[in-house]
Amino acid sequence: MTALRVFVVDDEAPARRKLLRFLAADSEVEVVGEAVNGQEAVAGIQRTHPDLLLLDVQMPDFDGFEVVKQLAAPLPQIVFVTAFDQYAIQAFDVHAFGYLLKPFDQPRFQRVVDDAKRQARAHHSSSSNSEEVLRKLLADVDRARRVPARLVVEQGERMLFVAPGEIDWIQSERNYLLVHAGDKTYTIRGTLDAMEERLDRAEFVRINRSALVRLDAVRELQKWFHGEYKVILKSGAGLMWTRRYLGRQAEILQKL
Repeated sequence: MTALRVFVVDDEAPARRKLLRFLAADSEVEVVGEAVNGQEAVAGIQRTHPDLLLLDVQMPDFDGFEVVKQLAAPLPQIVFVTAFDQYAIQAFDVHAFGYLLKPFDQPRFQRVVDDAKRQARAHHSSSSNSEEVLRKLLADVDRARRVPARLVVEQGERMLFVAPGEIDWIQSERNYLLVHAGDKTYTIRGTLDAMEERLDRAEFVRINRSALVRLDAVRELQKWFHGEYKVILKSGAGLMWTRRYLGRQAEILQKL
C-alpha cells in the first residue's frame, strides 16, 4: 500500500511531538508537514495535499473548525484532536466522525490511524459525502456553541459544569481563560474572542482586552480618567472598562 500522507496541527509542542512520535513508529504513514496555528495549517495543507489531517480543535486565533472552513475541496480525511469539549464530542458521536480525546495513549491513536488506512484502501465514502457530513458537523458545533447552557471546566481529575448565570467574569491569560464564579476560579483552554461569541451578548459584555463581565454581577460603575470606568463587581473585584470597549456603553448603562 502507498504510505498514508499525514499532516499534523497542534499548537502545544508536547502534544505535537507525541503525535509525531506515534506516527514515526508506523511504517505505513508519511508525515508531510506540521503546523502550530491555524494560519500555518491552512497554508501547509493546501501546499501538501495530505491524505489524513490530525487537527487540534482548541487553538488561539482560530480553532480547528475554522481551519476546515478555510480549506478548499477536495478535503483530506480529518481526525480532530481535542481536550474535553462537550459540544464537539457530541457532534463527533452523532456524525460518526473520527476524534482523539486528550490525553490519549498509543493503542487508541493506532486504532484511529488504522481506521484511516482502511478507508483509504476501500474508498468507503466519496469525498462529496465526506464533505457533506463535515458541513453538518460544523453546523452542529456552531449551533451548540453559540449559547451554551453550561460550560465544562476541569478541577483536578473531575469535569464540572458551570452555568453562565454562575459566572462573575472571565479573564484571559495567554491561551487559557480563568472563569471566576463566586469564590471559585476555573481554568479552561480557549480565547476570550471565542468565548464572547459563545455567550449571550445580552448577559455578558467585553470591558477590556482581557476581561468579559456578566452584567448582573456588576455592583456599580465609577467614572475614571479619560472617559473610562472602573467596574466594581458584587464580589468586590474591580476591573477597568477601557475606552476601546465602550461601544455598548449607553445600552449597558440602562440595564445597570
